[in-house]
Amino acid sequence: MENKNEKLINELLMWVISVDRRLILMEAMKSHTVFKASDIAHETNRSTQNISRALHELEDKGLIECLTPEKTTWKKFILTDMGKEILKKMDGTYF
Repeated sequence: MENKNEKLINELLMWVISVDRRLILMEAMKSHTVFKASDIAHETNRSTQNISRALHELEDKGLIECLTPEKTTWKKFILTDMGKEILKKMDGTYF
């Protein structure tokens, strides 16, 4: 039987993979410790707005954390422990 943490991870995993911008963002985070929307957008050929929206969605779910919340632009983000768990679970299966 799944414990609560495993169930939460599986629910978040399904939530991430249900929208391509989230999946693309998570894949891009494999090669970054600290990242900005513009960097990921450039690397993935997506608009900065599209990646910014995905960043806000992941931040709302607690998968990433903003290191520079006082800034209005050029914010820097990192994965949280939960985000790292999701990324680990995705690796090899979804990318």
